[in-house]
Amino acid sequence: MFTFAHISDIHLGPLPRLTLRELASKRITGFVNWHRNRRKHLLVNTLDLLLSDMRQRQPDHLMITGDLVNLATSIEIRLAGEWLESVGDPRETTLVPGNHDAYVPGAHDRSVRQWYPFIAGDESPDDWPDEEHVFPTYRRRGPVAIIGCSTSNATPPFSAGGYFSARQARETANLLRRAGEEGLFRVVMIHHPPIRGAAPSHKRMIGIRRFAAALSLGGAELVLHGHTHLNTVYPLKTHHGDVPVVGIASASQGPGGHKPPAAYNLFSLSGEPGAWNLMCERYGLTPDADAIALEQRRLFYGTEAGLAQRPSIAAQF
Repeated sequence: MFTFAHISDIHLGPLPRLTLRELASKRITGFVNWHRNRRKHLLVNTLDLLLSDMRQRQPDHLMITGDLVNLATSIEIRLAGEWLESVGDPRETTLVPGNHDAYVPGAHDRSVRQWYPFIAGDESPDDWPDEEHVFPTYRRRGPVAIIGCSTSNATPPFSAGGYFSARQARETANLLRRAGEEGLFRVVMIHHPPIRGAAPSHKRMIGIRRFAAALSLGGAELVLHGHTHLNTVYPLKTHHGDVPVVGIASASQGPGGHKPPAAYNLFSLSGEPGAWNLMCERYGLTPDADAIALEQRRLFYGTEAGLAQRPSIAAQF
């Protein structure tokens, strides 16, 4: 049995003190949004409670699909690096960046450089290379191949979209094909949901068709994403069958907001190629916000009374 947990959209707070120079950019819109909305619902105590519960279940690996910070200032990026080090060993934690980690031009490179030990693949250079050669990344952990993709890029004000390039699609397909030949269970990590209609137009991912083509060519068993702050499951149709695409609520979301409270998914994997068994348990913040409890169990692969082998059509679960 191999277990792995998934969290996303950490949005570490509170915001540091910003200079006028830092605010003279897209950051001014994020600054206003934080003080009008996010700071009321994205809580450090909630994040600590979630991580404490997750540690008790001792997953073999942790996967984080981006948005560690809010405005991608240098101080935020450095503090997020310290937070990552407190969460776990880089060999047992895999990260891909989100749009907030690339909030303004240049921020993506600074974030990847700071967090590189948690991002780099098994065969990546020891030192941070030119950013365009970082993604996709490839890590093998037990029976699992973890392919990390990036849709993280700076966007204009009032936009939070992502971009998946043709180059990244080609290399992702090659890595997926390689992992399949090695008999591994293939998990693709990406920040933006690679599903049409899963995010509003100003927050959507450009390159959804390319992503689907990469999975059709290479094959995959599971896709994990963040960005929407929702607990969702979508089927992505490929030549190999439907691949479950699973999103999760923000790991810092407190009660009383428009989005569901903080949660994480814990996956339990066993079996072998062609006969995988994958169970997903979602643990979330209780209504009184003082504990984490099991919310739902769902079987994605394998057999169990009343549950199909493949996920049903798009559902918030």
